[in-house]
Amino acid sequence: MNILMISGSPHPNGNTAIALAEMKKIFDAEGVDTTIIQVGNKAVRGCIGCGSCYEKGKCIFDDDVNKAAQLFEKADGLVVASPVYYASANGTMVSFLDRLFFSTHFDKNMKVGASVAVARRGGCTATFDQLNKYFTICGMPVASSQYWNMAHGRAPGEAAQDAEGLQTMRVLARNMVFLIKSIALGKEKYGLPETEPWTPTNFIR
Repeated sequence: MNILMISGSPHPNGNTAIALAEMKKIFDAEGVDTTIIQVGNKAVRGCIGCGSCYEKGKCIFDDDVNKAAQLFEKADGLVVASPVYYASANGTMVSFLDRLFFSTHFDKNMKVGASVAVARRGGCTATFDQLNKYFTICGMPVASSQYWNMAHGRAPGEAAQDAEGLQTMRVLARNMVFLIKSIALGKEKYGLPETEPWTPTNFIR
């Protein structure tokens, strides 16, 4: 098993990194390979809706999005974590995920997703909802914890004092591993759920 973890924070040793590191401890203990990439400090432009990815099989902007796409395709699970900016995931993370999900046309069905929001105080649940939408549009089961997947801290390192937040990360990681294992067993015994051809319906014709 392997899990790709994407940090939207611009700070390599900030509170988002603390949350992901707490999850990684569990993944390591469970024998799960992990790759962590940080995108919050990268110059990532947004999707321009050009549709070139349908012809080229990758985003026309050949940057870290295309590199992450290769890791995502091989991964059994994906963790996306973002600091909260104005009650939302930060702009770099949104641009990165928009392009990552739109430009990758491989089957994401039954890859397990988990989102994490980190804030000083408020906006976590809005960010949590926003990030989960990337999973639920493409058949990815969403891993949950004992509480919404959030941790709190303002100054770098403060999230380490959020005992409940760290526990939430550990429970989330264990649940994610269990879900990945359960899906693998289900595939082996029952196969995947039946799929139907996509039926796009536009409201303006």
